[in-house]
Amino acid sequence: MNTVLTQESARYNTLIRKMKDDISNFKDANRGRIVMNEDLELMGNSIMNNEVPSNWAEETGVGFMSIKTLSAWIVDLKLRVEFLKEWEENGTPICFWMSGFFF
Repeated sequence: MNTVLTQESARYNTLIRKMKDDISNFKDANRGRIVMNEDLELMGNSIMNNEVPSNWAEETGVGFMSIKTLSAWIVDLKLRVEFLKEWEENGTPICFWMSGFFF
């Protein structure tokens, strides 16, 4: 079970790091500090349309499978991370949220 926790935590950490970097780059591009490229523009358009940006989606291998809107996807991400955090802090849970796993 520790292997599952470690793998899942690594995947979510990678996703959150990617999101943080992309949002930071988008903010810098909007402020004129870096050049706005096509990927950043598409990400910004997706966010404005309440869609999960493609660079965070499952197809890129970074995100998890979901057909939710961005706002619902963010809530789902938060719940998934809280589940893993609780597991890490309190030990193996009595029951598992199977759809909350990447694998």
